[in-house]
Amino acid sequence: MRPLHTAVVIAGLVLLSDSALADIRLTPNQIMSWPTRSFDGETRYAIVEKDGAQVLQARSQGQASARYLEREINLDETPYLHWCWQVDTTYQGLNETTKAGDDYPARVYVARKTGLLPWQVQSVNYVWSSTQDAGSTWTNAFTDRAELMALQGGASKVGEWVAEVRDVRADFATLFGDTVTTIDGVALMSDGDNSGNDATAWFSQLGFSASDEPPNCP
Repeated sequence: MRPLHTAVVIAGLVLLSDSALADIRLTPNQIMSWPTRSFDGETRYAIVEKDGAQVLQARSQGQASARYLEREINLDETPYLHWCWQVDTTYQGLNETTKAGDDYPARVYVARKTGLLPWQVQSVNYVWSSTQDAGSTWTNAFTDRAELMALQGGASKVGEWVAEVRDVRADFATLFGDTVTTIDGVALMSDGDNSGNDATAWFSQLGFSASDEPPNCP
């Protein structure tokens, strides 16, 4: 799947109050209102009831399209990206470091602009990898402006909700060697366009926080 290049879009955020004043919560209903960037066909997105909660479902049947929000996020205030995700399968036999294998049952990624031109964007992609070990990192086969990090690897947690928390500032420093104080967008997707694979992913509790406490999954 090729890296994200977007037009400027403003979408709603929920700002929490009191001790979590700076926190940003991105609800399934809000994500459904985000624009779609299609790479090859349309991943089907829907709000569904699962495990007692409303969550976002992303179903790819050999397609790839992302839901994305383009908006500046201050990482000095909210450096931690958090979410819950679940997948129903992983893809067997892929080499995810190649163009033919650049598919993931679930991914969440963040992007920052590095210039005025549309392709001047860096992104960190957090992926549910099918074949790489959790903790592995590699450069996207289509562009060296996108770095990938496997947070889950293989089928050991397929069918389970998994909570994630990432320090976005730290990950940009590790993967690009840059000191980053803001990002310009966040996106999520399920994709199988390069390999022709099918998968369904579910997402919940997406947002940015000043705390590294993991979210409560459904």
